[in-house]
Amino acid sequence: METSKNQWKAAEVKLTYRNKVKASERSKIGSSKDAYKLLLKNWDKDQIEFVEEFKVILLNSANQVLGIFNASVGGRSGTMADPRVIFAVALKTAANAIILAHNHPSGSLKKSKPDKSLTDKLAAAGSFLDISVLDHLIITREGYYSFADNGEL
Repeated sequence: METSKNQWKAAEVKLTYRNKVKASERSKIGSSKDAYKLLLKNWDKDQIEFVEEFKVILLNSANQVLGIFNASVGGRSGTMADPRVIFAVALKTAANAIILAHNHPSGSLKKSKPDKSLTDKLAAAGSFLDISVLDHLIITREGYYSFADNGEL
């Protein structure tokens, strides 16, 4: 049996990550309030009451911010956050922990069943990968709801 020359070809995969912020200059998250302030500062104020977005704060072992990843942008009533994409980014940045966040354009801080279900799913996946899901914040321009502060994580 003759084999094709293309049968054994494969793309080389190379992963690189460079943090352009010096370790001494990275923000440190010590509470849900710290995370909320950081998110609000980095959220598009023209969009926070218009469309729902899902973001992830990536943290090192000292809870210093490695970056904020914009996982998805949706419509007025929801957005889809893909766990595979979220953890691909967390693994690539060598994050030890993550904080999940999404906004409610309505201004409501009430969590939905899908919000809780996704939080539980991501926390389980993080546990398997040794990446802690420290919190999930629902944010609005006027305040936030923390799953961790309310004993739901």
